[in-house]
Amino acid sequence: MVQYLHALLISRFVRTERGASAVEYGLLVALIALALIAGATALGGGLDKIFTNSASKLSSAAG
Repeated sequence: MVQYLHALLISRFVRTERGASAVEYGLLVALIALALIAGATALGGGLDKIFTNSASKLSSAAG
């Protein structure tokens, strides 16, 4: 009986650790996604200005 309880406690501990790892990985993925979105937003504004300036210069050069 004691061995059964010991095995049961160990199996629950292992399952709990797996669940905690899954939560940690989920948080890491969310943080990376947030950083990518912030970077893309910041870069997008700069790229918009570059393409707008290039288009206006090409239009004025074409006459």
